[in-house]
Amino acid sequence: MKQDLVMPVVKSEGGEDYTGATVIEPIKGYYDVPIATLDFSSLYPSIMMAHNLCYTTLLQVGSAEKYGLSPEDFIRTPTGDHFVKASVRKGLLPEILENLLCARKRAKTELKKETDPFKQKVLDGRQLALKVSANSVYGFTGAQVGKLPCLEISQ
Repeated sequence: MKQDLVMPVVKSEGGEDYTGATVIEPIKGYYDVPIATLDFSSLYPSIMMAHNLCYTTLLQVGSAEKYGLSPEDFIRTPTGDHFVKASVRKGLLPEILENLLCARKRAKTELKKETDPFKQKVLDGRQLALKVSANSVYGFTGAQVGKLPCLEISQ
């Protein structure tokens, strides 16, 4: 998977407020009305893959015109940032996430077939590690003190 990429050195200035993923604590009690919950499989990695969010696809102000891109070639996020669509150039992070999630799916399939309790624990640990790794890709883009922050991706 050689892509000949150069990653820019980004100086973290800090100070920008960033709020991570939202987790709503349940309110304990008895309810006499139906309660619905939604749980999305790999929500943040799925969003990053669907919208091709990556350092390698982020367009700086004026870049679309510079590279001759039409509005159909990129998406605009709710925060006003622009990312090239995968049909133009697939991002490195979406590709990594795709590999991690495919490997997790394979581990879960193997886990269902496995009968040896020890091997089941190993496979369960593997799929969990792959899940955490995929979620961490989103997480490190929002880490202001990390080596690869990119708030345009994590917001």
